[in-house]
This record gives sequence, C-alpha cells and structure tokens, in this order.
Amino acid sequence: MVLLEGAELDKTRTRVRLEPFAHQVGGHTSMMHYDETTICKPLFSQEQVFYESLPADMKPFTPQYRGLISVYLEKDSRGHISLVAFPQNDNESPAQESPVATRRIQQRAKTSCAAEHKPAREGPLLDRTCNDSRSSVCGTETGKGKQDTSFHTKDSNGNESATPERSSHNPWGLHCHRAQLTRMSSVSKDNTPYKFLLLENVASAFQLPCILDLKMGTRQHGEDASEEKKRRHMKKCEQSTSSSLGLRLGGMQVYQATTGHFLCRNKYDGRTLTAEGFRQALYQYLHDGLQLKRELLQPVLQKLSALRAVIERQGSYRFYSSSLLLIYEGKNNSPGRSPFSTPPRVDVRMIDFAHTTCRGATPNHSAYEGPDRGYIFGVENLINMLQEIKDGD
Repeated sequence: MVLLEGAELDKTRTRVRLEPFAHQVGGHTSMMHYDETTICKPLFSQEQVFYESLPADMKPFTPQYRGLISVYLEKDSRGHISLVAFPQNDNESPAQESPVATRRIQQRAKTSCAAEHKPAREGPLLDRTCNDSRSSVCGTETGKGKQDTSFHTKDSNGNESATPERSSHNPWGLHCHRAQLTRMSSVSKDNTPYKFLLLENVASAFQLPCILDLKMGTRQHGEDASEEKKRRHMKKCEQSTSSSLGLRLGGMQVYQATTGHFLCRNKYDGRTLTAEGFRQALYQYLHDGLQLKRELLQPVLQKLSALRAVIERQGSYRFYSSSLLLIYEGKNNSPGRSPFSTPPRVDVRMIDFAHTTCRGATPNHSAYEGPDRGYIFGVENLINMLQEIKDGD
C-alpha cells in the first residue's frame, strides 16, 4: 500500500485534517471531528440512504445529515499516519465506501425503499471492538473545555493509575481511532479515497457534555449478518440487559463536580450489567458526584415520550444495532444564580443506522409490519426507570 505523502496532496484544494471526536463514548467505528459543529464517520450505504430519505417527524431525533467527503490516509515526514478530508466533488471519481461494500446493494436499496423512506444493506468498514479497561476517568479543566495532562484508569482493585494518553479525548474514542487507522491502512490500495458521512455534532452545543449511549432493542444483528454473527449477537443480547430491558449501556461520560473529571464507562462494562446494575448506572449518569440532577428528569422524559410516539408511526422500520444518545450540560450555573433561571439543556438523539432496515429493502428481506416493538420496549423501560428515579426520595 502506498499512502499519500504530505507533499503529494493538491494544495489548491480545500483540505481538512481530521481528528478523533473528543466525546465519543461508544460504537466501534471512529467518529472524527470535521469542524466545530460537524463530525464524520465511514460511509455505510444503508445509513446514507436512511439519512437521505429520513421521514420529517424523525429529523428532530437524529443528527442532521450534511453530505459526503472524500478521505485519504496521509503519512507525514515522521511516518505518522493521519486522515485528511476533501469536500466531495461531483466530478471526482467515486471514493471507496468500505472493503465489503458493493454498488449493487446501494442501488437496489435506493430503488426499492425510496417510496417508503427505507434504507439499504451493507457490511461494516470495521467489525472489531477496541480493547479498553471497563471504566476510566478522563479529566477536564472546569469552565475552559480543556483537559488535564492525563486521564486515570481503574484496575480490578479500584486503584487509579495515570496513562500516557491524549486526555483531551474520551479514551474509548482513541482506542476506536487507532483500530480504524490500522484497518484502513491494511486494506487501502493505490491511494483510493474513502467516503465518509458528514453529520451534525450534537454535542457541540454543550460545554461539558454528559453523554449516555444506549444500545436499543432486543435484537442487535442486521439482515446482512452471517449465521455465526447472528449467534454471537443473540448470545450477547441473552446474556445482557438487551433481552430483558431492550436497553444496554454502550458507553457513558458524566462530569463530576467533585473532581473536575468525566467519569467514563464503556460497552464492556455495559455487557456485564444486570437489570439492577443498569438502573444504578442510569442513576450514576444523572449524578455529578455531589447530587442527583433532578431538574433533568422531566425534560428528558418529555423528549423520550415524544420519541416513542414518533417510532410508533414508522411502519416496518427495524433499527437493529442503533443507539440512543442522551446528552445534558455538565457545567453548573454561575455562582449566585438560581438553578431555575434557565431550563436545563438536554438532548435525545438516535444514531448509528448502518443496519436499519425495512420492508422491501432487499429481495430476501422479511416482510416486517408495524413499528419496531423491540426498540419501543427499550424506550418504555427507560421512561419507567427515569420516572422511578424522579418519584424517589
């Protein structure tokens, strides 16, 4: 494989050096920072079709789709590999979507699903998880949005140790970024560009975004999964809260006022949780180390109720392996101001639609009728647990 050297890039073209997204708490593909309000991720044709045919009533609950960019691997004079993006030009040759993608699948999806606003089917660019400790603490400098010089990982005995990482980023995102660079470097040939999706950075409105990533639904494998992958995902669901709750912790970061750090948990931790453990993690997400942030509960419950109503109207959609993000502002009000002077800033967004499917997506597709009951089951359980916290002493 030959990587683009810095001197080989066309300096007359607009170019953006991509950096890992600082607040990625879950997933297995790396989310990249494009600009202050935009992130990007590897293209899956099924996800692109979903965004391009998105029903209007779902738009408030999904990131805004902002098109495509071409991305190249670049090696600097020291041999360091990075990603460089160029805005997509209609006159360019097609960029590489993924090592397992096919144009046939994408075209079939667009023609068969457009009338029902339905997505296509495609395998992932990356199908590997990232090794990481099950919990960590990553630091921030209060009020400035800048991080300390290190974050701390916890071992099995609860001891913390500093790790020489880029502490301005959630550690999970950095592991995913390294894995992605490794995978892309191993399959890239002849300087072929990749296509990435451009999406709204839904965390950009928050100074200290407290994020909960939840894997939704009782089924996680897509229609394109092999028999081995189906068995693997079904086992994960059966052995986790996906089966019993329609919910599974996929990642979390919550700002702790007591330490000035984000408390972070990842998906490996989420897989081990019981139903009661999940409830405790949900409570932890709403706690800043000093107190439970009860003022968040009602606005989050209102948004979840609205989301449930929207999902119930989406006939034949199945949001397999998608996630739901809950976000709130971790920065406290200024001293001396009433905490009720302004309503708390919260957000609820659906993300990750690479395996979302629908009736008619492919010739062999199951004839789904009605809304995604597994997803709705998860939303209803989440509402019930938050209501219990709200009603508690």
